[in-house]
Amino acid sequence: MREDIIGRANVEDTDELRAYYHELERHEAGALWTVANAIEPWFPQSASVPVLWRYRDLRDHVLRSLDLVSPEKAGRRVVYLSNPNRRDVAAAVGWLYTGLQAKNPGEVASSHRHSASALRFIMEGRGAYTIVDGHKLTLGRNDFVLTPNGTWHEHGVSAEGTTCIWQDGLDIPLMNALETNFYEVHPDLAQKVTYPVDDSSHLYRTPGLRPSTGTWSHAYSPLLKYEWEPTYDGLTRYAKATDGSPFDGVMMEYMNPLTGGPVMQTLGASMQLLRPGERTKAHRHTGSILYQCAKGSGWSVIAGRRFDWQERDIFCVPSWALHEHANASPSDDACLFAFNDLPTIRALGLYREEAFGDHGGHQPIAP
Repeated sequence: MREDIIGRANVEDTDELRAYYHELERHEAGALWTVANAIEPWFPQSASVPVLWRYRDLRDHVLRSLDLVSPEKAGRRVVYLSNPNRRDVAAAVGWLYTGLQAKNPGEVASSHRHSASALRFIMEGRGAYTIVDGHKLTLGRNDFVLTPNGTWHEHGVSAEGTTCIWQDGLDIPLMNALETNFYEVHPDLAQKVTYPVDDSSHLYRTPGLRPSTGTWSHAYSPLLKYEWEPTYDGLTRYAKATDGSPFDGVMMEYMNPLTGGPVMQTLGASMQLLRPGERTKAHRHTGSILYQCAKGSGWSVIAGRRFDWQERDIFCVPSWALHEHANASPSDDACLFAFNDLPTIRALGLYREEAFGDHGGHQPIAP
């Protein structure tokens, strides 16, 4: 790819050069100027495209998997969401994976651990639980739970519960791209619960307070479960004190209560509230995001395309894609859960954000 700009590759092919390139290929080498403009773009060129996955289209297929495969055979009974241009790495957007997992009452997946960081967002049903390194966490609708990299974890539904569906989110594609992924099945296939049930919430959920005894040596959040009710309460209280962001509405990030940083080293998450009739301004940033509508309905414009969403629909925003959101209701708020790779992007010093200008230009709002 040639560009007639000083400082960019602009070499015209000749018979002699083509022969030279062929000789380099024989030695597993190549001339940089033949690929430089493609591998060093002027701005991020995401291979991902915006996609909306409608829950009403997928739910029956997810439930059908309950009859088609057992959790023992499947390992995890999940319908994963695929971006058309990222199917080769099973990514929903960028280097992020997501899927919908279903379990019947009394079922449990075998305990395992892996290099990928993971999270779950409960969509429907009651009686779901997760065990993370001996901590048992009971889960309800719109609860958000962590299974950080390297932790033993297993998921199940109590015998007294109902069929449950939740969204899984992992950075499996990133771990594979970095060639650092490990996977291990627990030698006993299950782990013991070694702490009081929901101890994580009892110890760390109260804002502004932390336990005076004990130590936490892990880089991920000790608050492994973030419940919906206090999250929504926090959003509505925050909305009384601020107009919020012109680009994201009233948005709060799930955080590690000990550090104030992201919940895990490579994955972050947030919940945002759009007031009745609110429409945000358009902006774009590096990093990929997967959204799920947790409450209400609305629409988003992503890279020039409009996507109308309602509760439980999932959609993605690729890196550097312009996007804006709107609440379709004139009387009720809408809430969007999201998880992202921004902790990785920020840790590498690669975060950049830009607003869409009032006159069609692009004005930087953060370096």
